[in-house]
Amino acid sequence: MSSILMRYPIRNGSTHKQIKFISSIKSRTLITGPPPTTPSTHRHTTPTSAPLPSPVPLPFFSPEVSSTHAGNGDAKPLYVPGSQADRLARVGRMSSPLRRGSHESWWSGEMGWFNAVAKTIPTYRVLDEEGHLVKGTKVPEITKEEALAIYRTMTLIPVVDNVLYQSQRQGRISFYMQCAGEEAAIVGSSAAMLEGDEMFGQYRESAALLHRGFTLDALMSQCFGNVEDKGTKGRMMPVHYSAPELGFHTITSPLATQMPQAAGAAYALKLDEDRQGDCVICYFGDGAASEGDFHAALGMNSVLGGPCIWFCRNNGFAISTPIIDQYAGDGIASRGPAYGLDTIRVDGNDALAVLSAVREARKRAVEGKKGVLVEAMTYRVGHHSTSDDSSMYRRVEEVKEWTVVDNPIHRFRAFLASKSWWDETSEKNLLSSHKSAVMKAFSRAEKLPKPKLGEMFNDVWGVGKGDEVPAVIMEQRAELGRLLKKYGDVWEPWRKERKRFVEEGMDVMDCDGRGS
Repeated sequence: MSSILMRYPIRNGSTHKQIKFISSIKSRTLITGPPPTTPSTHRHTTPTSAPLPSPVPLPFFSPEVSSTHAGNGDAKPLYVPGSQADRLARVGRMSSPLRRGSHESWWSGEMGWFNAVAKTIPTYRVLDEEGHLVKGTKVPEITKEEALAIYRTMTLIPVVDNVLYQSQRQGRISFYMQCAGEEAAIVGSSAAMLEGDEMFGQYRESAALLHRGFTLDALMSQCFGNVEDKGTKGRMMPVHYSAPELGFHTITSPLATQMPQAAGAAYALKLDEDRQGDCVICYFGDGAASEGDFHAALGMNSVLGGPCIWFCRNNGFAISTPIIDQYAGDGIASRGPAYGLDTIRVDGNDALAVLSAVREARKRAVEGKKGVLVEAMTYRVGHHSTSDDSSMYRRVEEVKEWTVVDNPIHRFRAFLASKSWWDETSEKNLLSSHKSAVMKAFSRAEKLPKPKLGEMFNDVWGVGKGDEVPAVIMEQRAELGRLLKKYGDVWEPWRKERKRFVEEGMDVMDCDGRGS
């Protein structure tokens, strides 16, 4: 079993020393006992979810008619006594654990209770909390340009978060979600992916999207829902980004709904001969892992195959629910081997460790055409969203301690400084540049007009030019027009928008549902 050796910390209730990728094959033989006499067939070579074949072809049964059916001329033979040895051999083949859903197991007369594949799963890290290399660790290959690109994005997103969070408090946008404290997990994993890969985010992956090439103008336009919001066209809540040109699929609000989609995308890549080197990465949180779609997606991926990295940001909370109230097992990583997935737990506040682990995960996923689970142990410093007040369920002192003791940005900056790739002057210039760029994009996006109201009826049906628009769309559009005429001057935002359209010689409902 190939492996990555890892040393780790004590984090979120886990105690760790050293780690290897938990192989989906080796982890099945951890219970003590004799090894199977016949090797099992690997799951991923089976094209469907049909039961695996017996390792030894079953003999053709041509038994004699038993005495209880001797009087029935049409009776089928049921059983051939044969010799005792023959009977035992046949019974052994028919009732082996392999035929009953277990790949590598054996019969035992002793009870073998267990509640984990090991006492605990260790956490891989490269840098400690001070940004120093862990003794005995292997530093992943990274150039100065790659390292600085990661750091620029890690330092950019806090500026974006602060501006948009405060703007929501001022009523300038409707909603926002920060990714404070999780910068290393998000950017480090994104940096390990390649250009042709597919990315499914949850709702804290704006940093991954920015690192992938998403512009600040595009990000701000989506949060304001203006006419330049090309991905969602002003019809989605803020932070629900979409960038098909970058392989980033549209974010949806319900937890874990992106996971079955990612499993399907991975299976599609497996079947597409022109995309055999591409991979899917699907982000989700520890709360999403409690949803049924988590299990449906991992089950589908483990059976059908397809290169997919399941990247869990275990930040300690599902909104206000701490992990101690979510599960009793050893985190999310302990679930991977149960689905036959190679699995690793990594320090999510260590950008180098995340980069290294996801690179290896991608290699395993692509070469094996299978899923790999990565659990990144991190901490959500910010509130869940602008609709949340985390001081109601955790101490403010706890949050402050995390920002000082285990700050992912400080850790990576210390590594850069140790390589003489960064200094205080560079830091000052970078932050000044970030603030200027963010405020420029913010001001521009805020001034741009909203899409026409009738835009909401576009793209609902696959209607092209010259095609007839379904009656249901026309009826809904007419009803909205009636409400606008009756109540359009009651609400100030509507009144302003109607006035602007009139002044520009346009109809606020100038869309017919044929798509843009």
